[in-house]
Amino acid sequence: MGQKPFTIFVVEDDDWYRKLLHHNLTLNPEYRVETFANGEAFLKQINEKPDVVTLDYRLPDYNGEDLLKKIKAADPSIEVLIISEQSEIETAVSLLKAGAYDYITKTEDIRDRLLNVVQHINKNRSLKTQLENLQTEVAQKYEFETSIIGQSKEMKKVFQMMQKATTNNISVIITGETGTGKEMVAKSIHYNSPRSKKSFVAVNMSAIPKELAESELFGHEKGAFTGAANRHAGKFEQAHGGTLFLDEIGEMAPELQAKLLRALQEKEIVRVGGTESVKVDCRIIAATHRNLLDEMKKGAFREDLYYRLFGLPVELPPLRDRENDIVILAKHFAESFYKENDMPPKTFTKDALKKLMTYSYPGNIRELKSIVELSVVMAEDHEITAEDITFTQSNPITELFDEALTMKDYELRIVKMYLKNHNDDIKKVAELLDIGQSTIYRMLKKEK
Repeated sequence: MGQKPFTIFVVEDDDWYRKLLHHNLTLNPEYRVETFANGEAFLKQINEKPDVVTLDYRLPDYNGEDLLKKIKAADPSIEVLIISEQSEIETAVSLLKAGAYDYITKTEDIRDRLLNVVQHINKNRSLKTQLENLQTEVAQKYEFETSIIGQSKEMKKVFQMMQKATTNNISVIITGETGTGKEMVAKSIHYNSPRSKKSFVAVNMSAIPKELAESELFGHEKGAFTGAANRHAGKFEQAHGGTLFLDEIGEMAPELQAKLLRALQEKEIVRVGGTESVKVDCRIIAATHRNLLDEMKKGAFREDLYYRLFGLPVELPPLRDRENDIVILAKHFAESFYKENDMPPKTFTKDALKKLMTYSYPGNIRELKSIVELSVVMAEDHEITAEDITFTQSNPITELFDEALTMKDYELRIVKMYLKNHNDDIKKVAELLDIGQSTIYRMLKKEK
């Protein structure tokens, strides 16, 4: 199907003037123009949803204001141009407040004025369509199944929590190690929520110099400090109506935490160097690789801010705990790399996949992606072999077997490695290794 033509309905009871408007508007071959002698005939065809209606203010059966209300009730997106013989300021203001796009008087220069206004509407309509198409593409890009790859039970739990987050405006706190995909999860929640048509604004608190952090979040007024040549809208204002993603929230300085808390409680901010409060409406999604409860106990993170931010918790598992997702992700990254670089596809050998499964991935998904892309480049043939795979850090799994030890010593090494990777969480390690917690305690006690 072709694109719907830009359609204009002319409603004018004067036969000569109706023909004049029709002639002027059809000078542009891209416009489809229909004319009507009265309001009743026009209303019978309003379901065709024209892009623009030129409306004579005084018709034999309707006045302009009544007909304008009916048009806006039928479809608020229809732009209405009031055409009148009189230049009545009060009437024009009233009609513009009621939703008219413009008020044009029947003067000698009406042709140029009319064509310019319609051209402007058409241009804006095209830009709006492009924006809507782009937003649709972005939303599809961040659908859960396509943006976040994984079939493990751990990721299914994540998907369930994300789904709950898309139906409301509750604050979300995303936790997980560096490289687990926290920003991708935040974007997916935003683009599948009612706020998807508005901005997603991300700010990494660990990447902003301490002295600029307040200005970055809340903006500043002209002259607020050296170099502030103009007023600057901060991230809160930029995210108005949408979502503000505060990445690495645990790195925020204590003095800034107090100001953030006020902004969240009052739903308003004050720009640096200013006195006027600015209302803001944005959903907050925060993320951190730190344990905020521990930070709170140490006095590094405010307790009141913690409970203000803590809404729906989404915990991202490290890649090493995601079963066969390593293989699924490796194949996905390889296929993406082939397409981006116009390369013929290659397949992983069984030994290559086994090698990928033995690594602990301290850098998580980000590290796996780099390893896979390098292996694709290094592979000489149509297959990616184990020799083509190079780990960026030493492999703790391989190192376990560097020495000839007893079975009990190997078991202890494995347990200690898992404890190190999981912050000494004995319950978690017991579940992963399918052994009792008492067994782990006993092994550690014997070592002492």
